[in-house]
Amino acid sequence: MQTRRNFLAAAGGLALAGPALAASKPKLRKAVKYSMIGEGKTPREKFELIKSLGFEGAEMDSPNDLKVEEVAKAAKDVGIVLHGVINSTHWQIRMSDPDPAVRGKAVENMKTALNDAKKFGAETVLLVPGAVRDPNHENYQQCWDRSRACVEECIPLAEQHKIKICIETVWNNFITKVEQMNDYVDSFKNPIVGCYFDVSNMIKFGVPSADWIRKLGKRLYKFDFKGYSHKTGFNTLIGEGDENWPEVLKALDEVGYSGWATSEVKTGGREWLADVAKRMDKVLALKD
Repeated sequence: MQTRRNFLAAAGGLALAGPALAASKPKLRKAVKYSMIGEGKTPREKFELIKSLGFEGAEMDSPNDLKVEEVAKAAKDVGIVLHGVINSTHWQIRMSDPDPAVRGKAVENMKTALNDAKKFGAETVLLVPGAVRDPNHENYQQCWDRSRACVEECIPLAEQHKIKICIETVWNNFITKVEQMNDYVDSFKNPIVGCYFDVSNMIKFGVPSADWIRKLGKRLYKFDFKGYSHKTGFNTLIGEGDENWPEVLKALDEVGYSGWATSEVKTGGREWLADVAKRMDKVLALKD
């Protein structure tokens, strides 16, 4: 089973064959996952680093061992927006686990993430709702039913804090088609639940990322990416994979998306993050 931590691109050079500028393009803001920032002893130093490289925002993990209020203040002082939170335990403590006690803990952790998101000033919490791992104890429908019930328990707190719950697309043998994502999100009948789409993750399943975006429509609340190739997998740099970035930008514009574009790659220092920033500028057509 691959996890988000496995979805990391290998280091490489600066050269990449990026897309031509889209005729019409969405308004995007460049961000990184906080866990990517491998240089700096304190959160403030980490935020200062990414700020100097042209990033506007970061996405935090929760539950975490950080002093949340201090991190939030450091980000505000530096001028970095903590736009989102990632549920840091959703792979190990799953909402779809056959054990009700584990599912209860998963709900507690999600509520912690929502509370931390409020303190960070974030808009969203990214959630992988479950995974189908052991066919003897779980199947697609069980994953759907169990995880959905857990998400329902979290909705009142999400509404209270005005934090959106974003269901992410990953390799978890659950929700691998856009129609499934739409059905899952729509089943809540509540705009507090939407989709966090990974532009790179779903290429494996044969449907172009732009097609996903167009069919998700207004359900698309956030997106992130790395690099993916059918030949080299996730050992691919941003801009050197099979993502059709001109078409992705066109689709984002068509559905009216504007907001954060977050990279999810391996952890590194200034040189690595500078390369990531340049690659993001290229594929997102942020600079001429």
